Amino acid sequence: MSKAEKEFFSTSEMAKILGISRVAVFKRIKSGDIKARKVGRNFVIQKEDLGEILGTTLGDKKRRLIEVAVRKTIRDYGQTLKLLGEE
Repeated sequence: MSKAEKEFFSTSEMAKILGISRVAVFKRIKSGDIKARKVGRNFVIQKEDLGEILGTTLGDKKRRLIEVAVRKTIRDYGQTLKLLGEE
């Protein structure tokens, strides 16, 4: 079965895709950087989450962080940004 046909990836497969060790994959799962589902004693990663993991798509968590940062920047530097925009 090719990667295009797979619905889930194992931690070993994810390690190969990302070019990191399995231990690094487990650390990213534990930290929440990689969404994974536990199946028995193993973790699997959904194909639909691959874009976010590879950084080709923006996930909800990162989108919220960006929105918070933008609101804070506007709140703290709004007047300065307006002045810069007028130049």
